[in-house]
Amino acid sequence: MIEAISDWLGVAQGWLFETAIQPLVFQLGFGAFVEDAFEGTEWLLIGLLELALLFLVLRPLESLIPAQQITDPRARWNDFLYTVLHRIGVFSVLIFFTLDPLMDGLAGWLRFDGFHPFNLESLWPGISPLAAFAVYFVVLDFFDYWYHRASHHFNWWWGLHGLHHSQQNMNLWSDDRNHILDDLLRDVYMGVISLGIGVEPAQYVMLVSVSRILQSLQHANVRIHFGWLGERLLVSPRYHRMHHAIGAGHENEDGKLGGCNFAVLLPVWDIIFRTANFTPQFVATGIRDQLEGRDYGRGFWSQQALGLRRMIEYARKDVV
Repeated sequence: MIEAISDWLGVAQGWLFETAIQPLVFQLGFGAFVEDAFEGTEWLLIGLLELALLFLVLRPLESLIPAQQITDPRARWNDFLYTVLHRIGVFSVLIFFTLDPLMDGLAGWLRFDGFHPFNLESLWPGISPLAAFAVYFVVLDFFDYWYHRASHHFNWWWGLHGLHHSQQNMNLWSDDRNHILDDLLRDVYMGVISLGIGVEPAQYVMLVSVSRILQSLQHANVRIHFGWLGERLLVSPRYHRMHHAIGAGHENEDGKLGGCNFAVLLPVWDIIFRTANFTPQFVATGIRDQLEGRDYGRGFWSQQALGLRRMIEYARKDVV
């Protein structure tokens, strides 16, 4: 199945590149980057397919079974801008394909000294592509859990990540409402780990796509949960909404950084490390200090600028 999907995407990628992207690249005078443009076309194609899928499936569900009434349509449109920028693959393609040759160079140097880099698939010779995909999915989600949890632990980091939690009208586009610097840190982190455990570029594209679709579902303004068992197997909109809860999802009872439900895709990490909260409620979202007057910005640029200011302001708390 993975191979069939990959083959179909390859054909579509070639057609899109030859008919639209390649002529545009040469017309703009960027012929030297034609190979990079071909790789980027795959991310663009998948991103467009994701946008269509989200709009055709999740958007109607938000209208039929909303978890809350949308009180600020402009905020939702602003989140949509973030999603478009992310789904065309700008950050991921730049990071992964910049790191790839660097990691290859490092691997070659290590082999010269008799060291063979770790490859996850080498632990199971003959493993099927689908099984390998599942293994990488679980391993990367484990590391993503700790990245996410760390962003709630350090004050300076929370200064950036708080932008993501400041949406009081959480919706299917809110997953991508992040500070650029926070996204850059995560993409480098996940890119290094992926390359370090032997994820191939084609696998990486599919892993990122599946993760993004599931995270869009988690953030959707829908009254959906997966039942007692399902909630413990896959992060649901209700489970993740608790992570965005005012005064609970991202802080402890004493008001200090902390919270619950840090799992990105698999709740098992929250269960193992005792950060799970399965309270069966569709709670209000946002950050406590918003209710006290703190401004997180209305548009993209103001949100980015205020995020940097918060990072500097909160970093002093870590020093003190």
